[in-house]
Amino acid sequence: MNQNFPSDQLEMISGELSPKKYSCSECRNGAGLDFQFTMAYQPIIDTINKTVYSQEALVRGINKESAYEILSRVTDVNRYQFDQACRVKAIELASRLKVDSYLNINFLPNAIYKPESCIRTTFEACKTFNFPANKLIFEITEGERVTDHDHVISIFKSYKSMGFLTAIDDFGAGYSGLNLLAKFQPDIIKLDMELIRDIEKKRVTQVIVKSIMMACNELNIAVIAEGIETLEEFKVLQDFGIRYYQGYLFGKPSWEDLTPVHYP
Repeated sequence: MNQNFPSDQLEMISGELSPKKYSCSECRNGAGLDFQFTMAYQPIIDTINKTVYSQEALVRGINKESAYEILSRVTDVNRYQFDQACRVKAIELASRLKVDSYLNINFLPNAIYKPESCIRTTFEACKTFNFPANKLIFEITEGERVTDHDHVISIFKSYKSMGFLTAIDDFGAGYSGLNLLAKFQPDIIKLDMELIRDIEKKRVTQVIVKSIMMACNELNIAVIAEGIETLEEFKVLQDFGIRYYQGYLFGKPSWEDLTPVHYP
C-alpha cells in the first residue's frame, strides 16, 4: 500500500489499513475536502473524420478559478479524496452535458494505493450517471512527479484489463514518459505543447516529433498533439500524419459546458 496516507485518513478493511472510502454521492459533495471545485471541458478532435474524439475534463474553481488555484490546495492528506471527487464530478457533468465521445480524466497515481479498490467509486459514478465506463480515458501527466514507475505501470495494466484506455499527458516534457513508454505501452500519448510551439520554425523539434511518431506507429500508440494555437503548427503536424489534436485553434476549455469546435 502507498505509505503517503496519514493515519486519520485510513480505515481497517478486510484486515488491512486502506484509505477511507467515500460513496459516489459523498465524493460528489466534496467529502474529505475543505474546498469546492468543478470542471471545464476541452475537445480533442479527429481531423480525419472531423468529429470530437474526446472531451478532457479540466479542474476549475466554482467561481472560475484556474486549475493551479485548485491544485495548489491538494495535499498528502486530501489527495485520495480529491482524486476520487475529480472522477465523480467529471463523469457527472459529462453525463449532464450529454457527452457522447470519450472522456479524458486526469488521475493522480500517488493517490492510488490499489487500482482494483480505488476504481470502485468510478464504476459507481458511471452507473449512477449513466455514462459508459468503456468511454473513459485515464491520463497521467509527467508533472505528477512519479518516482515509482512500477506502481504507475501496475495501475495502467489494471485499468487496461478493466477496459479503460490509458494516456500519458505532456509527453516529451521530461524523462518519465520515455521510461513509461519503454516499460509499458499506453494506448495514447499527448505531445507536450513545448514540442508543438512554433514547430514550423524549429527543425530539431520537427525531427524529434517525427521520431516519436515513428515509434508510436510501430507500437500502435495513438498520438494527440495538444496546445495547438496556430494554423502553421497544425499544418506541419498534419504533414507528419498526426490525426488527433487539442488546442485553442480548435476550441478553448468551457467552464461547465462544451465548446463549439472549429475545424481548420
